[in-house]
Amino acid sequence: MPALYVMIPAALLIVAIAIYIFFWAVDSGQYDDLDGPAHSILFDDQDPNHKAAVDEASGHPAKPDDKAPPHA
Repeated sequence: MPALYVMIPAALLIVAIAIYIFFWAVDSGQYDDLDGPAHSILFDDQDPNHKAAVDEASGHPAKPDDKAPPHA
């Protein structure tokens, strides 16, 4: 029974800290853009190797300067 006198206030303190951290995150803008990172993974980066392969496959001759350097 005496443990409850310590555990209940400790649990309430932990809940209060969690609520404070949640509202701090909301106020600081952590949840402003939830869709941006999810959609950005679907778009290709500007990869020079990808561009050279697409140009070659489409029949456009690539200039020597347009080719990506070989990987080390």
